[in-house]
Amino acid sequence: MTAGGFDPVIHAPNRLQICAMLSAVDSAEFGTIRDTLGVSDSVLSKHVRQLDEAGYVKLSKAVVDTRQRTWLSLTRQGRKAFEAHVLELEKLVAQARSAPFITDVGGAVTV
Repeated sequence: MTAGGFDPVIHAPNRLQICAMLSAVDSAEFGTIRDTLGVSDSVLSKHVRQLDEAGYVKLSKAVVDTRQRTWLSLTRQGRKAFEAHVLELEKLVAQARSAPFITDVGGAVTV
């Protein structure tokens, strides 16, 4: 995690969505996340690998109806990093909403 709570590992759109989905459940099946995001197996695998290498996601495998399934869950570290990242995003949004309206008039910024 970087200073200020923004985390470049989490911030990428697909990884942010993966963490958001996993934050709401104990675990989710790889195929469910893939289908929800609308990405290929290889794209999801790439993002999951980065989250796993950061220690944010735990993978577990189980056989269901004779087929091996992969389940993902946020680790304690991943949950903390996601919550810190979301908090920073919320602060940024609140700041933007409360900032004075800024316009560009003839190349000069006015407030």
